Amino acid sequence: MGIIFTKLESAGNDFVLIEEGATTRGYSELARYVCNRNFGIGADGLLILINSDRDNIGMRVFNPDGSEAEACGNGLRCLVKYALDNRILTSKTDIINVHTKAGQRSARIIRQSSEGTSIETTMGAPEFKPGLIPVNIDKEGCTNILDIKFITDYPLEIKEAKLLLSFVSMGNPHAIHFTHEPVEGFPLEKIGPEVENHPLFPNKTNFEIARVLTRDSIEARVWERGAGETLACGSGACGIGVIGQLKGLVNNPVTINLPGGSLNVEWKYPGEVLLQGTARTVFTGELYNNK
Repeated sequence: MGIIFTKLESAGNDFVLIEEGATTRGYSELARYVCNRNFGIGADGLLILINSDRDNIGMRVFNPDGSEAEACGNGLRCLVKYALDNRILTSKTDIINVHTKAGQRSARIIRQSSEGTSIETTMGAPEFKPGLIPVNIDKEGCTNILDIKFITDYPLEIKEAKLLLSFVSMGNPHAIHFTHEPVEGFPLEKIGPEVENHPLFPNKTNFEIARVLTRDSIEARVWERGAGETLACGSGACGIGVIGQLKGLVNNPVTINLPGGSLNVEWKYPGEVLLQGTARTVFTGELYNNK
């Protein structure tokens, strides 16, 4: 018997989901196989729905390179949708608590329709301390806003470009560069790997390129650690919204427009970031080739 799986997506960020115990194979190895778009199913990540003694359900996330991610906002919504559709959870539950590697996250169903399920999730409070992001920079040069010390416009020169980076952790590290040029023309496929693997980041990093369109709207592209460029990234959208707000560039909430769709980000200091978007089931299947 093969592995029963479900393919889901949110804003074009796509995942293969299996339930805990569906395979005896190591999750890292399985992620490298199923996420391959030529020889596997094809996905930006592998989601594992696990049982949790403390919360309603639990989640683990593995990148296409086999590494395990701490946080994933789009994956979280996909996991909650799967749990609702398969009666693991009931829609009568007002707040759904999910255990993740980055800590407890909560979800709230906004609406369900033929186009998918709109879900709002908590993404934790942003972290700005260099050692906890982590980024190999001391606290000198930090900007102070709302009693928050955060590093913004840090100059990083690489082969392809000179960047001004702002740093934040949403349970996973993010380096964000705001530009005045349309993000579509940014050479992300060249610059993304250099930033991700730069010695400045001991655990590597996600990299976002963003441009403010209006006080209520930002366009962005994302290079995800361990995955490459993806059509969307929930934690990345949160990081962009938080830094944009701290820099005084946008209102709260703000819409982050990514190649795969739009995500809404809301953050009231010092609370958790709220992320809203739509999750959709693409198809279900059975993976027989488990070599």
